[in-house]
Amino acid sequence: MSTPLTQADIDLEIAALREPRIVGDGRERHHPSRDYGPYRSTALRHPRQPLIAVKDPEAAELAGPVFGVTDVTALDADLTRQHLAEPLGERITVRGRVLDRGGRPVRGQLVEIWQANASGRYPHQRDDHPAPLDPNFTGVGRCLTGDDGGYAFTTIKPGAYPWRNHTNAWRPAHIHFSVFGTAFTQRLVTQMYFPNDPLFPYDPIFNSVTDEGARQRLVAAYEHDLSVPEWSLGYRWDIVLDGPAATWTEEGR
Repeated sequence: MSTPLTQADIDLEIAALREPRIVGDGRERHHPSRDYGPYRSTALRHPRQPLIAVKDPEAAELAGPVFGVTDVTALDADLTRQHLAEPLGERITVRGRVLDRGGRPVRGQLVEIWQANASGRYPHQRDDHPAPLDPNFTGVGRCLTGDDGGYAFTTIKPGAYPWRNHTNAWRPAHIHFSVFGTAFTQRLVTQMYFPNDPLFPYDPIFNSVTDEGARQRLVAAYEHDLSVPEWSLGYRWDIVLDGPAATWTEEGR
């Protein structure tokens, strides 16, 4: 058996890959390769075959999501009200806007989130982290952006959790976000983090984005005016779909 990798091993790999890569047209590329070494499972999960050309784009869209304003309710966006009782943990409100590269609002977009509970556990049969499940928290929500491109979720601040990438590997607290666009093939997936998390320096996924500015755009800002008195703490996180200020997604920009 090979010796398990330590955090020090992963730190050295991250540092070696921190320098921007130069692509064929001479531009710097900060987004990680799909087989980013410090994130060990990418070696098995990244695509190795060339892309397949879609001969009939309209036919491909037939498999896309079909939804409208009547399919998404206010309850979908409040993850603390989806069960018979209150979930455990620190209640938070997350607000933001979905914007295009020019700062214009993108209306009517389906935004979905999923996350661990306050103990850092997902309600998934393969999550065997020895932390308690919460019968009153499923950890999934969705909403449609308004005319101003805005979205809002009420949820519980997720906990950190171990993920076995290497010895003593822990993921910082985060919420997964998905924006669908107008078709399934346009779906973008990313993660929102919380400010001043002590696990940032140790996480290969967060550090796979080598551009410091791009990494910081993945971190929400605490805004006291968004906090609801006697109810929840408020965070703001905007999602920019393209351009120099784009929010980095799992497939690039």
